[in-house]
Amino acid sequence: MSEKIIPQHVAIILDGNGRWAKKRFMPRNMGHVQGAKTVEKVCEDAYDLGIKYLTVYAFSTENWKRSEDEIGALMKLLDKYLQDCLERSSKNNMRVRVIGDVTRLSTGLQEKIAELEEKSSVNTGLNFTVALNYGGRDEMIRAMKKMVNDVENNNISAEDISEEKFSSYLDTKGIPDPDLMIRTSGEQRISNFLLWQMAYSEFYFTDVLWPDFDKSELEKAIAHYAKRDRRYGGVK
Repeated sequence: MSEKIIPQHVAIILDGNGRWAKKRFMPRNMGHVQGAKTVEKVCEDAYDLGIKYLTVYAFSTENWKRSEDEIGALMKLLDKYLQDCLERSSKNNMRVRVIGDVTRLSTGLQEKIAELEEKSSVNTGLNFTVALNYGGRDEMIRAMKKMVNDVENNNISAEDISEEKFSSYLDTKGIPDPDLMIRTSGEQRISNFLLWQMAYSEFYFTDVLWPDFDKSELEKAIAHYAKRDRRYGGVK
């Protein structure tokens, strides 16, 4: 696959873990376990294909509405995943960032996130971003509060505010906007994910459930992206 048609940044909405488990008469949590394994493999596949940035929507602000049992299982899985990710990031030269409001997570999880981000910050391979307790609207509100505070403290003026300035207050500061967004499981909506950042992204929807997503499916999405006639504001 030609390097010229590889998107620099791919964002993925991981959807279908529960349905994958239900089809196999398994508890929902088994779908999340398998989904976490798929994330590991797709990170490797993305890097092998030449993708530089990969962002996954792992836990949204709306996911707190799920049952206590499911949320508890997800938090335990997240704890183990972060620990494993610390080892993999070093082994695979992968830089890991977490976006979202992590203050709602346990102190233990927050500490592991901070350790993972710090220790992987020197790595130069795939830039992997995990969205945890993330919502696009929440992100923009938090950004605006920070900006208003800076205006009130005379750190910036209203005249300084631009698209670039606003972007610098977002969780994704320093990360290029996604070129391609993939959503699995057949749903065709963006579910409050990277609302500002995906203004010009190409969207690709597949019926494949996330635990079944693999390198061949990623290549299909990239092939779809490569065929698109990319335009920005009417200028080719």
